[in-house]
Amino acid sequence: MVPTADHFDVVVIGGGPGGYAAALYGASAGLNMALVEKRWIGGTCLNVGCIPAKELLETAHVYRTVQEAASFGINAGEPQVDWSVTMQRKQAVVDELVGGVTTLLKGRKVTIYDGHGRLHAGRRVTISGGESGDVEVTGDAVIIAAGSEVRSIPGFDVDGKIVMTSDEVLSIPEVPGTAVIIGGGAIGCEFASMLADMGTQVTVLEVLPKILPGVDKDAAQVVERSFKKRGIEVRTGVKVTGHEPSDGGTVVNVEGGDPIKTDVVVVSVGRKPATEDLGLDGTGVQIDERGFVVVDELCRTGEQGVWAVGDCINTPQLAHVGFAEAIVAITGILGEPAVPIDYGRVPWGIYCQPEVAFAGHTEDSAKEAGFDVVASKHRYSANSRAKIIGDQEGLVKIIAAKGPDGRAGQIIGVHMVGPWVTEQLGQGYLAVNWEATVDEVAQFIQPHPTLSELFGDTVLDMTGRRLH
Repeated sequence: MVPTADHFDVVVIGGGPGGYAAALYGASAGLNMALVEKRWIGGTCLNVGCIPAKELLETAHVYRTVQEAASFGINAGEPQVDWSVTMQRKQAVVDELVGGVTTLLKGRKVTIYDGHGRLHAGRRVTISGGESGDVEVTGDAVIIAAGSEVRSIPGFDVDGKIVMTSDEVLSIPEVPGTAVIIGGGAIGCEFASMLADMGTQVTVLEVLPKILPGVDKDAAQVVERSFKKRGIEVRTGVKVTGHEPSDGGTVVNVEGGDPIKTDVVVVSVGRKPATEDLGLDGTGVQIDERGFVVVDELCRTGEQGVWAVGDCINTPQLAHVGFAEAIVAITGILGEPAVPIDYGRVPWGIYCQPEVAFAGHTEDSAKEAGFDVVASKHRYSANSRAKIIGDQEGLVKIIAAKGPDGRAGQIIGVHMVGPWVTEQLGQGYLAVNWEATVDEVAQFIQPHPTLSELFGDTVLDMTGRRLH
């Protein structure tokens, strides 16, 4: 007999960004919250995802900075990497952030259960396989935030040494001499950039016609040119057929192309929802053919009182989208008016060198959607702050719909590639989401000298007049 532990206002299954955000937001609204997590608080993002990946990318940035210090008159010599210290620092950052989230949860009186949560009829959740033992809890509402797991591909069984995924590459004991990265999306390009900066000879293999699918073509071209200049080989439109271990490494077979000998293979072909063992018998919760929990525009499932958020639903797999969905779910549980998320306008950040950030339509998707568009782009090569910091690679591109007078009207897409653009996207994201026009945004005063001036210059140019 499984003992019943308690009844809560809301039970959250999953402790990643969507789950812990729901627990924290709900608790701050006065709800009695329970959080069930089977592996680690913080989920993929904090433990084996965006946080450790960006920490290693920042290590690569520091390494590049020291390499280029002589151009500023600072003679630091040839930098040397102590990878063991890099790994220690990465883990310290992860541990501190995970500890911080756990402290916040406890401080807001969220009850945390360690174990695997399964949902049953009547909003009952059984918990097993963890330190909390076999327990059953119930809730007036339940939020499923089961998260995602890495995808694999046939012919590349992961052993963690030669063939690895993002989970393993973030804890490699040493920097490999050569690496083949299968998948040229955001995660693959981040790993390619980081490893290449640390001295690895990298080859990126992408089955689609270009890397960074979904990114505006002008921004993606900047990244591809930068990769080529730094010695990263990018092959697009190729399909891998397997690999053959050889001499401590392996040989990757490419359909219709020459095989590639490499020390390691990083499989980076996306993530799939972790929904295979959620219970759900006797509930109206549905799982689609791809494994996603089916929800409506307010994250409600087919079961009364059950919501789902984060990577386990078919929305952009971004931590900040999970945060936003958590707010939508808790708002609905409270009976307050909830605003659906416009997923076509959410902000994206890719942290390779050069960085990429965008919100809204690409030029091609805007045209496909039927917009008559005006596009303007300006390069960082003419930006004073970019010259000062010695990083002039990249551009800002803005897409606007033509107004009735034929001039640039509402801003429907902002795309940036270059130095620290992930920190600059804010005003572009606001412009897209507030449906601002070019004329309105052109009145914003940009501080000088800043990288963000380039956004202002690009908008101003679309009014038909310009400063620079």
